[in-house]
Amino acid sequence: MAFGSFFYGCGKDTYTTAPQIKFTSASSTVLNQGNILTFTIDFTDKEGDIQDTLWVQKISRTCPTTPGVQFISKNKIPDFSPTSNLKGKMEISFIYNANTPGIASIIGCSNRNDTSYFKFWMKDKAQNRSDTISSPDIVLIR
Repeated sequence: MAFGSFFYGCGKDTYTTAPQIKFTSASSTVLNQGNILTFTIDFTDKEGDIQDTLWVQKISRTCPTTPGVQFISKNKIPDFSPTSNLKGKMEISFIYNANTPGIASIIGCSNRNDTSYFKFWMKDKAQNRSDTISSPDIVLIR
């Protein structure tokens, strides 16, 4: 998994102790083998201590009992100096059925196109967990 983040502080009082995340976009909803898929997620956190874990789960609608079901867990969020009322964007990238250093590979069904969606949730240093959010369906072309 490739991971990038953009951070900035904000003076609003609406931030919560538990991280808040919101799905923003997927770079594509149809992938051919070798294509890179990048998700963008907005986040906020009152204490700014999100430098713990981001979980990503791939769920196949087409082949739920094959290796196309993937759970990618405990992806460490890069360390940085926390800022109160932190707001930013995360970019999380995967490559479809290929090997590229620094980018995790996702796989689809072995015998047909796969329609999957991804779930995301995070934990901060104080063990507070965000809600779980989902991507739109992503079609992986065989």
